[in-house]
Amino acid sequence: MQANDHEADLALLTEAARAAGEIALKYWRRAPAAWDKGDGAGPVSEADLAVNEMLEAELGAARPGYGWLSEESADNPARLGAERVFIVDPIDGTRAFLADEGGFAHALAVVEAGRVVAGVVHLPALGLTYAAHAAGPALLNGAPIAPSAATRVEGASVLTSKLSDAASNWRNGEPGYRRSFRPSLAWRLCLVAEGKFDATISLRPCWEWDIAAASLIAERAGALATDRAGRALGFNGAHAQNNGLIVAPPALHADFLAHLRPWPL
Repeated sequence: MQANDHEADLALLTEAARAAGEIALKYWRRAPAAWDKGDGAGPVSEADLAVNEMLEAELGAARPGYGWLSEESADNPARLGAERVFIVDPIDGTRAFLADEGGFAHALAVVEAGRVVAGVVHLPALGLTYAAHAAGPALLNGAPIAPSAATRVEGASVLTSKLSDAASNWRNGEPGYRRSFRPSLAWRLCLVAEGKFDATISLRPCWEWDIAAASLIAERAGALATDRAGRALGFNGAHAQNNGLIVAPPALHADFLAHLRPWPL
């Protein structure tokens, strides 16, 4: 796949993400119907499904040969044999969306041979659009972004959940980082990419649709994005999960690996 193909796919994803935002905002703060998916999968709303339906139809029509993987679609194993695949989270941060908060995102990616080649994370309520393709810079609303210069876990500002605080995750107990949280995992990666926070970590399995688009944005900004053991992230897998996540500038990423217990525990 050539760079101009990456650019064309990025343009397609950007247009689709903005259309997704228009749909989502028609439901936002209007008490859309919502229900729990069960098995710990969290809530879903009529807005999630409306966005998903549009994206699957529009992106599928534009690239009929691409496979499809979305949080809100039944999985089709045919994607495993596709040369390129759309990986999509129609609304990442549904809980925030249903709470009338603006920190929800549309995360859209194109994956080729297990690697992301184009990605967009769009937050319509906040007017933020992060984007990158595999041969270009990471952009926020069209301007280049870069991660922080942090090098040490101690004192770093880290986007993560309380689950990461468990002493069992760390070689010598929880280090002294400053923990914050944002409801959209994709947005957390993007906030690291633009240097608003030093790192984001997740020490439990991560669904591909949550991290695909934003992992490329973080990498093109200059951060490292790996699983919790420091291994490269892979996409369009049969189970569609990666083994946790560490996203940080290179020196800080190395310090996280030095502090974390080897996996499996």
